Amino acid sequence: MLKDTHDYPEDRAQLYCLLQKELLALVEGVPQPIPNLANASALLWQGLENINWVGFYLMDGGRLLLGPFQGKPACVYIPVGKGVCGTAVKENRTLRVDDVHEFPGHIACDAASNSEIVIPIRDGATIVGVLDIDSPLPARFDSEDQKGLEGIVRILEQACVWVNVNQDHDTR
Repeated sequence: MLKDTHDYPEDRAQLYCLLQKELLALVEGVPQPIPNLANASALLWQGLENINWVGFYLMDGGRLLLGPFQGKPACVYIPVGKGVCGTAVKENRTLRVDDVHEFPGHIACDAASNSEIVIPIRDGATIVGVLDIDSPLPARFDSEDQKGLEGIVRILEQACVWVNVNQDHDTR
């Protein structure tokens, strides 16, 4: 969503520092993934400019299942290895895509999306889900975004008890 008003710092390092502090306060004493992911998606939706979707997919039966998000309705299931999200799981790494239309096998849930970042969420060495953020701007996400968003994911990894998340996918 392109926002006209923005109450967060323009400097990305300061922005992510503030978002991480806010997330730490939201997840304190809350071990359940769903409310933490819901609050994290709302926080990122509110804090990040020039995005049109932010949310989570969780591993379920060897595929990704739509979790809490902000934005337009989205794909419910994503196979591992398909699209940016499934590829991030298969390759067990963060993916920053400057132009999703050039990404082989991109899954277009929203035709307005032009760039994307996907960060795996782990419980130990096992991927339990991903943070997925789309933007209508090409090349919206840079290394500062990646660093800040990976910090957001680390907070969620440590705060949540992932016992209710199906962890049957081998990421080796």
